[in-house]
Amino acid sequence: MTEKFDVVIVGAGPAGISAAITTARAKLNTLVIERGNIPGEKNIFGGIIFRHAFEKLVPNFVKVAPLERKVIEYQYWLLTENSCLKIIFRDDYFKDKPSGYTALRAKFDSWYAKVAEEAGAIIITRTTALKPIIKDNQVIGVETDRGEVYANIVIAADGVNSLMAKHAGLYKRRKPNQVALGVKEVIEIHRTKIEETFNLGIDEGVACIMYGGPLRGMTGGGFLYTNRDSLSLGFGALLIDIANSGKRPNKILEELKNHPSIYPYIKDGNLKEYSAHLIPEGGYDAIPQLYTNGMLVAGDAAMFVNVLEFRGTDYAVESGICAGKTAILAHKVKDFSANTLKYYKKLLENSFVLADLKKFRRIPHIIEKNKALFTVYPEIIRDVFRIWHSVNEEPGKLKIKKIQKTIFSKRNPVILIKDLVELIRGVIF
Repeated sequence: MTEKFDVVIVGAGPAGISAAITTARAKLNTLVIERGNIPGEKNIFGGIIFRHAFEKLVPNFVKVAPLERKVIEYQYWLLTENSCLKIIFRDDYFKDKPSGYTALRAKFDSWYAKVAEEAGAIIITRTTALKPIIKDNQVIGVETDRGEVYANIVIAADGVNSLMAKHAGLYKRRKPNQVALGVKEVIEIHRTKIEETFNLGIDEGVACIMYGGPLRGMTGGGFLYTNRDSLSLGFGALLIDIANSGKRPNKILEELKNHPSIYPYIKDGNLKEYSAHLIPEGGYDAIPQLYTNGMLVAGDAAMFVNVLEFRGTDYAVESGICAGKTAILAHKVKDFSANTLKYYKKLLENSFVLADLKKFRRIPHIIEKNKALFTVYPEIIRDVFRIWHSVNEEPGKLKIKKIQKTIFSKRNPVILIKDLVELIRGVIF
């Protein structure tokens, strides 16, 4: 296989396919290389897709995409070993104007790849991209396990451990405190059971984010999403924290499944799917060099994940669109050097991608260093509610004193205030 294309894209995830749709619609000869048997086979995510980015490429996205449920309720759980505090936000506004939808990647990515093919892109599967072909300091193609493919521009959308970006010298290695491992199961539950349990309409869904519990001491969180006739349950945690815990990832997931607040939801279900995937968690400061002569980097390969909001898919799509637009410009001016490809970063800076990641750049550092957020604080909140709801003849005044004593025995008041100020600074300032 030795051919020449205008654009070669490595990876058929949301970033790669979005780039392919953009370039193919501009009549650029576009090839997508995917190592899985089908697009989506090697891709996983928690389970929510945000419509706004996809609608730039598919205006009737909600009507034609294979979506599971529109999310009308968001839940945030604080877990300890045997307790759970739930903060629930449900708004009928999202029944008519939902932002997020649950989806299953195997179905969704296959559909999205067909959109690219209809636009004119060629997608080859079961092909592993090994490294970029570099000549005179210019990326001119991709070496695969089936031969060489040449291109004016290569777009690396091949995930966190991007071989393309690494061999092109755009980063040396990912640090274990910048990458998380995501582990997920899809558990089959009858549709009516899901709707009765969560009080949902036929196409309505719930998104649950969890902290603490089996993930005590780890920077990360669990998740539970409702699909049409299944639940997506899993967690993501920094690699370094999983290693330090001494637990295998499947053991952590089993503990999460058996938590008394989670087990009732899944006890009658059947396992349909198990998957694991690396997730970029380093934020703005972990972003590699995004372009070089003949190459652009997009999606997870560029570390585009917002850990504060559990968002990554829409960042991948937007970065793919920006990469595609840059490739179009480069072909228009017939210059594929970094001097032209730097336009990609300008597009990203003018989009929500780099604006958000820069705004929240402190958050990954705060949550990585301050393990009390995932250990001490869930326990403090549990103890406060336990004391408050233990009704007896004890005067309320004594309860308040007990609560104060409990809080300050677990966290020094000065440090507590410092933690709060640091979080506020990370989010607001």
